[in-house]
Parts: sequence; C-alpha cells; structure tokens
Amino acid sequence: MKKTLDHIGVAVRQIDEAVDFYIHVLGATMIDRYRSEAPGVESEIAILDVEGDRTELLCPTNNTTSPIARFIKQKGKGVHHIAYRVDDLDAAISEVKEQGIRVMEDTRRTNKHGRRLIYLNPADTEGTIIEYCDYPNG
Repeated sequence: MKKTLDHIGVAVRQIDEAVDFYIHVLGATMIDRYRSEAPGVESEIAILDVEGDRTELLCPTNNTTSPIARFIKQKGKGVHHIAYRVDDLDAAISEVKEQGIRVMEDTRRTNKHGRRLIYLNPADTEGTIIEYCDYPNG
C-alpha cells in the first residue's frame, strides 16, 4: 500500500513560543489551533503549513495524564511522531499486522478534521512513533 508523509508531530512545552517560531522564522501559516481533552490526547494542537508541508505542535494540557507530557518527561521536547497517509486505514492496519507489527489500539480515533488515525507500536518500529492516517471524507 502506498504511504506518503502527512505531517510531523512535535512535542512542545510552550505552544505560543513554538507557534511564534514556526510563523516568524519558518514562514509557516496557521491552519488550525484547538484543544482536545479526549483521553489519550489531552493536548493543545497547532497545525502549521510551511510551503505545503504540515507540522502539528502538541502541547500537553494535563501534565499528569497526557501522553505528550509523558513523552516530554521521558525524552524531552522535539519530534514526537511521523504520520504517513494511507489510502485505507483499515487495510493498512491489516497489512502491518500480517507483517507482525503491533498497533496501539487505544490510540485509534477520528480527529476533528475527519482524519482517522492509529499509532504503530514503537517497539516494532525501531523506537519511532509512526502514525497511519487516512481522510475518508476527503
């Protein structure tokens, strides 16, 4: 199945400072900014575009339970995940499972933009958090 880079997720401690850097230094355009208090997310998210490439800035809203907060405590701020767009998320999940790659079922969700997503288990991806996503409604 074809996979194309969709976006890079970056864990940040201060979202306003990170947004300012992306806009004023990298020339980014803000696509959206919102909070998600959904379990397993608990983050403020800023979606930025730099010349057609997307970056999601992820800032924890709960320093105790947010997975982004845990990531920052363990590894520090920086690249959290790389997201690849697939044509059909369900088929892509079946494909990786057939290859012995585990998915993190508790991360499967649809975000506010209609993007369906799931994370692959980093124990099976050489330590990198990989997101598979699709946009079934365009």
